[in-house]
This record gives sequence, structure tokens and C-alpha cells, in this order.
Amino acid sequence: MFNWLKNRLPHNGLTAYITHSDCLLHNMGVGHPECPERLTAIRDQLMASQLFDFLQEVEAPLVTDQQLARIHPPRYVEYIESCAPAVGTFRIDPDTAMSAGTLPAALRAAGAVVKAVDLLCEGKAPNAFCAVRPPGHHAESDRSMGFCFFNNLAVGVAHALSYYKLERVAIIDFDVHHGNGTEQIFRDDPRVMMVSTFQHPFYPYCGDQPLGPNMHNVPLKAGSGGREFREAVENVWLPALHQFQPQMLFISAGFDAHREDDMGSLGLVEADYEWVTRQLMAVAAQHAEGRIVSVLEGGYDLSALARSVVAHLRVMSEG
Repeated sequence: MFNWLKNRLPHNGLTAYITHSDCLLHNMGVGHPECPERLTAIRDQLMASQLFDFLQEVEAPLVTDQQLARIHPPRYVEYIESCAPAVGTFRIDPDTAMSAGTLPAALRAAGAVVKAVDLLCEGKAPNAFCAVRPPGHHAESDRSMGFCFFNNLAVGVAHALSYYKLERVAIIDFDVHHGNGTEQIFRDDPRVMMVSTFQHPFYPYCGDQPLGPNMHNVPLKAGSGGREFREAVENVWLPALHQFQPQMLFISAGFDAHREDDMGSLGLVEADYEWVTRQLMAVAAQHAEGRIVSVLEGGYDLSALARSVVAHLRVMSEG
């Protein structure tokens, strides 16, 4: 048994809600779907549902250079830093741009996932949700794309593997877009297993051919809904997860597969997010002492996003 498990402190039982006001500063321009209002809508819906009272809000720290370097080469981090404009925007690619507030937001977003790992491994929270932006699962080790600069979840996974010496970590991604960056970073790493669903063919136009034996990708055709999604979870995800016996679960929680989100063409609803969260909670309870770190990725219809996060967090907060 690892030393950090021997000295765990009793936590207060509340799901950690990790965020920072800096994450509101990132702005890619008027009308861009990945907007600051996404976090505001989530908070407002959590308060309206009275669920916010059952979460412990934690301030996201800035990620350190050492923590980033486990995933992103220093030259890449330096490039992102050099692109940060003092005013206006700098376009990394056609749909990914930096504003003056992007760099601090990105550093907080990655730092939030590291903080979540610390809280869970030190026994200070049973699980955690990182309400952060910009998202991260498209960011490869040395390439930003798809609204993403640093791969927030991957930075947290690497922290769990390196600092806490975990031997098996599972990543679950139900965003409408394939998490190509996460797959590229952890391909062939036997300590990491990734299961995912995503619309295909669709941006980023990959994932149907897994990059390694530790990747369990399930492409879904446009128009697929809850039935097809649940079949993928039951027939592919759950058997793979139980066989792997992960010591911690990380969720790339993108809610743009919702039927009201016009970013994609899948048909999930809040009940599907609630159901899959229950399945993952059961896996975590059996193999990982309940430890789940969920990280916000996509979700661009503000109402559907907020309602879906509430459904997700209601299950997580039940413990």
C-alpha cells in the first residue's frame, strides 16, 4: 500500500468544486461558443437547484512548470506564453485564439486538475469536479487545437502517476468530439486506459482507429442517442474498466453530445449523463475508493450544459 494511503485524513464528504475567476478572463471573441458565460450558467444552475450548498468550492491554483512539463515540452509552453497578446487576440488556429486573459485561465485550468488529485489522494474530498476553461482534451503534447491549449486532464493524470505513484488510472471521455490529445499523450502507456464515445466522422476526424491497445474508442454515428451510448458503456467501457481495476478515474466531461447542443449531432439528455455517472461511481467504489476527478470539456448550449452538469454533480455529490 502506498504511503499516501496510510495517512489519509477524513474528508468532509462534500464533492470538491474547483474553479477560479481567472477562467472567466479567456475570451476568443464575440459569438465564439467557448465563452465565459458557460461557467456562469453552470454556477447559476447549481445555485438554483440548491446543489451548490452540497459542494465545497476550492480555488484552482496556478499549475507549475514542473507539472506542465510532465506532458508538454518546455519549448511548447514557452511558445504558448509567447503567443499571449497584451490586447486583442492572437489566433493559434482557425477556431482557437488567445486573449490577454487566456494564459492565466489556462494555467488555472490545468492547476485545478492537479489540485483535485491532491485533494482526493490526501483524503480531503471524496471526488471533484473542475469547472474550468479553456478545455483541454484536444491539446496534444506539443500542439494546441480545438479551443484547447494545455491538456488539463492529462496534466492531472501525470501528477497522479508521478507524484502519487499510482499504477493504474482510467480516463473516460464522453464529449461529442474525440479526445485526440489525450489519446496521443497516453498511447501505449500501460498505466493508463482510456474509454471514450464520440460522434464520427466529425472533428477532429480520428479515433476510429485506436492508437494503442490501452485505448477503447467507440465511434457513434450522427443521430445516435441514449440507447447507442448506453450500449457502448455497457458492452465496451464497463468490461474494460473492471478488468483494468483503476485506482483513480478521470472524466473528460464534455456535455456537447446533448441533443440541444448544435455543436454536434448526438442525442444525449440529462438522464444519460446521470446514468453514466452512476455507472462510473460504481466502478470507482469497487476499485478506486470512490476517487473520481471530473473535468469540464465541451458543452455550448448554455441551458443544456448547466442542466447536464447539475445531473452529473447530483450523482457525484451523493457519494
